[in-house]
Amino acid sequence: MARAALFAALTAALAHVSLPLPFSPVPLTGQTFGLMLSGLLLGARWGALAQGAYLLMGASGLPVFAGGAAGLGVLAGPTGGYLLGHVVGAFVVGWVAQRLPGAGRIRAVAAALAGGVGVVYALGVLQLALVTGMGWKAALLAGALPFLPGDVLKALVAALAAERLTAAVPHLAGGPLRTPEGS
Repeated sequence: MARAALFAALTAALAHVSLPLPFSPVPLTGQTFGLMLSGLLLGARWGALAQGAYLLMGASGLPVFAGGAAGLGVLAGPTGGYLLGHVVGAFVVGWVAQRLPGAGRIRAVAAALAGGVGVVYALGVLQLALVTGMGWKAALLAGALPFLPGDVLKALVAALAAERLTAAVPHLAGGPLRTPEGS
């Protein structure tokens, strides 16, 4: 439980690494890196719980979302789908990393891409289109494609960081990379 709280706090801190973009209501942030690490290091269940705790902090009014935003309005707004995707995304990251065959780092990258990018983008673009009235193509162009290169890089760095953290601080990781075949 303490590890989940640690990763909720890490994701909150990474949200403050935020760069507003003039062409999109979606800022470039470090949050997805936090959710990827949550799933990789804590596993599906605890990673999702960590991200759920992060959302609860923001929904209750703590300024933990990008740009110091907070409240239920953020979750109901144009970027809310990306935030709600954190819970499902972290679960998918942990689940995929546990079940994919192969070397630990390759599994970790695939898992981070599937959950941290695929799931979050799907839910984020869906809500962005619905809330703003944008068409699907416009929502995809404004809310996913510009972020893809950076998020692929985050997935690679998250996989490497998770591997190194698991080796250096074994008691930190309780997730899929701690298994004998993934170490």
